[in-house]
Amino acid sequence: MRRLFWLGIGVAVGVVVVRKATRTAQAYTPAGIAGSLTESAGGLVQSLRSFVEDVRVGMAEREQEIHQAFAQGEAFDDQFAELREDPRIGDREIFPEEHQR
Repeated sequence: MRRLFWLGIGVAVGVVVVRKATRTAQAYTPAGIAGSLTESAGGLVQSLRSFVEDVRVGMAEREQEIHQAFAQGEAFDDQFAELREDPRIGDREIFPEEHQR
């Protein structure tokens, strides 16, 4: 009975090891590498699409806030207005010359 038990354990361990080795070997074949790259690229594209969608939603929300502010007669908060009005500073020190047109 003991021998049969240990034989069963050995067969089970052998099956697990062979399956794991086969999966690992398959991952390093050209088809396995191509499949892995395809999955990675697909995940990257999906992440990029999700990011772009989040940005679009944020832009739409901000645009709606700005439209509501204008409709209510509130001035848009221009955080650089004071700097542009100061003749000592002007646009040259806010924006370096290589960025001016």
